[in-house]
Amino acid sequence: MSLNILLVDDHAIVRQGIRHLLIDRGIAREVTEAETGSDAMAAVDRQTFDVILLDISLPDTNGIEVLKRIKRKLPNAPVLMFSMYREDQYAVRALKAGAAGYLSKTVNAAQMIGAIQQVAAGRKYVSPAMAEALAEYVSFENEPLPHEKLSDREYQTLCMLASGKRLTDIANTLSLSVKTVSVYRSRLLEKMRLSNNAELTFYVMSNRLVDMAPASGG
Repeated sequence: MSLNILLVDDHAIVRQGIRHLLIDRGIAREVTEAETGSDAMAAVDRQTFDVILLDISLPDTNGIEVLKRIKRKLPNAPVLMFSMYREDQYAVRALKAGAAGYLSKTVNAAQMIGAIQQVAAGRKYVSPAMAEALAEYVSFENEPLPHEKLSDREYQTLCMLASGKRLTDIANTLSLSVKTVSVYRSRLLEKMRLSNNAELTFYVMSNRLVDMAPASGG
């Protein structure tokens, strides 16, 4: 099976490495690269892909938002999310948004190839870590945790605030106004019954919603 794949990641070295792997192993006949969400949508407008490998963190938007746009345009598009974020942070949200699977960047080459082939065959890819995250989500479905009540935008804002980003930084990353981000902050604090950023950060760290080490992207 030789596939036509769209690879969306903001790091050129990551794209090049994956591209060489997939072509050298005979998995892909062609790999189209995209650096941003806008590039990804332009590529989807131009041609059809057997699999779309989509990063969560992109320079112009969040990968979940790109996923939603792709699924609105192409409901049957097989999109495999690919990120440095652990499965318990974004996998459930990705699957609810229409992803065919969620792949951590900690996987080895064989696991990546297996996931791509599974998604290309029309099946869902569920790793053991993702299965655990899904099981926890189902267990708490009738009584969701505070952060599970947030919209995707509010959740993104929550994680960025806890990572130390300012409102202006968040606004630039999400392509929103500072006023809109401020509204998201107020809403999420109210929904989670928190008073300030210190309580917010403590909650995020306690629930391991973000990796608190210095970010390197992805």
